[in-house]
Parts: sequence; structure tokens; C-alpha cells
Amino acid sequence: MENITLKVNGMSCGHCVNSIEGSVGELQGINSVKVNLAEGTVDVEFNPAEVSLSKIKETIDDQGYDVE
Repeated sequence: MENITLKVNGMSCGHCVNSIEGSVGELQGINSVKVNLAEGTVDVEFNPAEVSLSKIKETIDDQGYDVE
């Protein structure tokens, strides 16, 4: 498993948290997703053999948020 913290812009409420945690959490190879709304970060624990970092970023981007 690999851990990464992504800086995500545009998150402002509980809906944002649910949207990101739900969509990323559905990807195969994701162990955990935790959004920190106050810091604007998303902590992801994932298996790089099953899901790529670019796929995780693309999934967040598809929800309408800007991943740095």
C-alpha cells in the first residue's frame, strides 16, 4: 500500500467531502480516502498495482475539483 496527500482546491462543504470520498473510494485498489476540508487535502491509501495516481487525480478532477 502507498499513502499520498493531495492538495485539492474548490472543496467547501460536506457535499464536497462525500463526493470525493465516495467517488475515489469506489475505485479498485483504494484502501482508504480521508478529506480534510479545513486544510484542503485528500489523504489516500492505495495499491499502486491496482490503481494509478493519475486515475485517482482524474477521478477527483471529474467531480469538479482542481488537484494540484
